[in-house]
Amino acid sequence: MEELLEILSSLHPEVDFETCDTLIDDKILDSFDIVSIISEIEDQFDVVISAEKIVPQNFNSAEALYALIQELEDED
Repeated sequence: MEELLEILSSLHPEVDFETCDTLIDDKILDSFDIVSIISEIEDQFDVVISAEKIVPQNFNSAEALYALIQELEDED
């Protein structure tokens, strides 16, 4: 989780990613951020995020993103 928080904080240091659960709903993350996050996660965690996993509920919070990463790691 720490690595994920570092990735997110590098994009938006002003956001408290540990508590925020409306990253998409409140438009904190834009499409460029999502692309950057996906790229960083795929490199850092050695997973592939398929198009069907790129949905708001998976990107609304760091917790949801971390759950997605764990799910993808378990598939390998």
